[in-house]
Amino acid sequence: MRPSLRVSTLVCLVSTVVMVGCGSDDSDASSNGSAGGTGGSGPSGAGGSGTQATATSNDSTSAATNASSGGSGGSGGTGGSGGSSGSTTAAGGSGTSTTGSTNSPNLGGCSMFPSDNPWNTDISSFPLHPNSDAFIDSIGRDDTLHPDFGTEWEGSPIGIPYTTVDSDQELVPVEFDYDDESDPGPYPIPPDAPIEGGPDADGDRHVLVVETDNCILYELFAAYPIDDGASWEAGSGAIFDLASNELRPDRWTSADAAGLPVLPGLVRYDEVVEAGEIAHALRFTVSDSQAGYISPATHAASSSSDPDLPPMGLRLRMKAGYDCSGYSDEVQVICTALKRYGMIVADNGSNWYVSGAHDPRWSDDNLGDLKDVPGDAFEVVDTGEITPW
Repeated sequence: MRPSLRVSTLVCLVSTVVMVGCGSDDSDASSNGSAGGTGGSGPSGAGGSGTQATATSNDSTSAATNASSGGSGGSGGTGGSGGSSGSTTAAGGSGTSTTGSTNSPNLGGCSMFPSDNPWNTDISSFPLHPNSDAFIDSIGRDDTLHPDFGTEWEGSPIGIPYTTVDSDQELVPVEFDYDDESDPGPYPIPPDAPIEGGPDADGDRHVLVVETDNCILYELFAAYPIDDGASWEAGSGAIFDLASNELRPDRWTSADAAGLPVLPGLVRYDEVVEAGEIAHALRFTVSDSQAGYISPATHAASSSSDPDLPPMGLRLRMKAGYDCSGYSDEVQVICTALKRYGMIVADNGSNWYVSGAHDPRWSDDNLGDLKDVPGDAFEVVDTGEITPW
């Protein structure tokens, strides 16, 4: 598998500073088994958990802070471009009061970032973005959401998996294709860490690990184990302290094109079915984006100057009046989160593809109700200025 990764990586590098979608198609979570969406672009991978890393983050931000710079790294795909340096307005937008979730989302005893983190911010009362209609039109007002997670499709797992380890997990070296925007290892990655799409996948191949004793998130993009996991090779990697609101440096990617962490934006079975509540924003993809980003994103994935295309970090909210009562219980929980916390553009891929964690307990039939939710059910909220690339 490594030769094909190297070739695709080289192609992306040659494509100037523009991030083209170099990941392969993701699987479809729907029960009818339609083809999955296109994979995401971007060099380094979104922050991951593991031993306490010395990631070089710039300004820290909270959802209630104005004018914080940068944002967290973007989703892995090769060859993504970042946003220009300089300060941007933090989530919530200048002059906008923000409210964090009462309790931060939790995984393995670790909060998924502080309660005032942008991912955990209630944006139900945020003002509309002045270009909301044009953004929705560009993504597809008449198109529908798609659950990019579930059980299996053609024998391969659907969604982005994650695993947890403790501080005794052995640290292993990781070699990065984009080492200038990756947090150096070693990383506490188990030899059998689940890989997005399965061990033989040729897509984005995210690996997400939470080290639960120190609450550090480690994330890799395009990850391949070497010598049965004695070491790893990856397109990019990022490390996030889950107790901190620090962002990636400006113009840095992560395992996501936007420079954001992947795990906090996933729809998880334990939240939807077991807890009945998602207390954070969701991650989703668009096929075309502009060359810019909005904090907490720190990286762009396009060379387009079209102002009507969504930038990385753009935040959408389901309209308060949209009726989800006829949908499955799972989708009603997702709708509630979309109305309160919204969803964030994190990568280039298929339009309206909502990311979630793989879990064999999902009902793909029930998740399929998401495909009845149109783009017109959404509006864009103003969370800050667009930083041009």
